Amino acid sequence: MGTTLGPSFDLAVTKREILDYCLRSMEYGLNFNTQGNISLRVPGVEDRFLITPTDLEYDRMRAEDIVLVNGDSEVIEGELQPSSEVTVHMAVYRRRADVNAIVHTEPVYSNVWGVVGEPIRGTLVNMLNYSKGDVPIMPFAISNSTEFGERMCDVLGGVNAVVWANHGLLTVGDNLRDAFKTSVAVESAAKVQTFARAITDSPIVLEWDKLGLDHAL
Repeated sequence: MGTTLGPSFDLAVTKREILDYCLRSMEYGLNFNTQGNISLRVPGVEDRFLITPTDLEYDRMRAEDIVLVNGDSEVIEGELQPSSEVTVHMAVYRRRADVNAIVHTEPVYSNVWGVVGEPIRGTLVNMLNYSKGDVPIMPFAISNSTEFGERMCDVLGGVNAVVWANHGLLTVGDNLRDAFKTSVAVESAAKVQTFARAITDSPIVLEWDKLGLDHAL
């Protein structure tokens, strides 16, 4: 029986859910080696977050390896150290009260646009449903600091995804499922944009604020 935090929150079950999405990110080709990390705000409990450990391949990870931390990135429960980018996650949770889950991946096509330095535009309506706008590019910087997290939040603004130039993709959501679906949708749009730009310099793109949508299609 797992540790329970709050009336309807089971820590062990949630750790298994996080691990499941870690493994899905590998299955979908979004991550490799020890890249990427996932975190979740513990519902109903102030200042508690779950995050994947540092330097451990997802296919070697166990659910119990996922670490419980506070907003100062201090370990509350767990035998391993949290992701080296834990302070970046904590910056997002401080700045975005609407965010309850974060997924950081390193997908190829999203990284193409990070290297080019151009945003991932609304080439697919499915992406816009989750990202809530074009996905901006944050100029390259080393990513394991609170300073990086604050600067990244400035670039992220109110949308749900941002590409770290020369590094990877970070997506956020109200829950882990939506944060993960945003990662998949952004990578799909990035791939379409790559192919479209090989044909034309002016592909057709959509604008989130003109779609009038309030739910996924």
